[in-house]
Amino acid sequence: MASIAHARTARATARAHLGLLGLLLAAAALAWLLTRERMLAMDAGPGTDPGTPSFFVVSWIVMMAAMMFPSIAPMVLTFAFIQRRRLERGALHGIVPRWTFIAGYLVTWTAFGLLAYGLFVGVRSLSIPAIAWNRGGPYLAGAVLVAAAGYQLTPAKDACLRRCRGTLDFLMTQWRDGSPGALRMGIVHGAWCVGCCWALMAALFALGLMSLTWMILIAALIAIEKLLPSKLLANRSVAIVLLILALGVMLAPRDMPGLTVPGSPAAAPAMHSMGMHSMGTAGKPSSR
Repeated sequence: MASIAHARTARATARAHLGLLGLLLAAAALAWLLTRERMLAMDAGPGTDPGTPSFFVVSWIVMMAAMMFPSIAPMVLTFAFIQRRRLERGALHGIVPRWTFIAGYLVTWTAFGLLAYGLFVGVRSLSIPAIAWNRGGPYLAGAVLVAAAGYQLTPAKDACLRRCRGTLDFLMTQWRDGSPGALRMGIVHGAWCVGCCWALMAALFALGLMSLTWMILIAALIAIEKLLPSKLLANRSVAIVLLILALGVMLAPRDMPGLTVPGSPAAAPAMHSMGMHSMGTAGKPSSR
């Protein structure tokens, strides 16, 4: 009888995990659709104006849901599993919604997004002629990509990635009960994830923040390094891809598939919709 009860519990747990995984993937798919709706015809290439703070924050949160939900699925599933086991043993009085953990994760990424926004807009507002696209812009974008590739090989990256991939170890050492505890765990996990992926996000800014193509690529690289069985292979593969992109941006930007060159006809719809000129010509926004 005990074995039958155990088998039923295992099946119920498996169904719950599949259901949760399905919800996460469905939320990610919806976020991608919303991102496409918001970003359509807004890609003016590297240096694209990210819009007003309110527009950016909403877009950024939706982007993070689209890009990160598949990658954090193992952590969320492990969180749900530990909760269920603790509830069965009487160590918990109730289940905290998994979305509380996810909300904490998004809080951290939103804080990072605001910091990146402030830095990006601040540099852009300086209107430095030397970094306009028709001068040093391609080399600046390429340098950001080279730096991102270099970060892949650092001990800091390895430490953050190890904690992002070690779902059970993270939760066992960081566990806190209740909704505040779940929110805190999500925030802490988000902090490790930011430490792991901030350079990849910088690469997204360098390639074109409003580009769905580059969002998808960066999301794929994040998923590869977090989910591929071999951490070393995944990490080195991402570094190689970033180096290849850096060379393409610096040496032959017009021949790079998916890259919108600032000031080109492909960038015109975005320049018109945002009501400003490209970094490729003036280096600063101007009113219509």
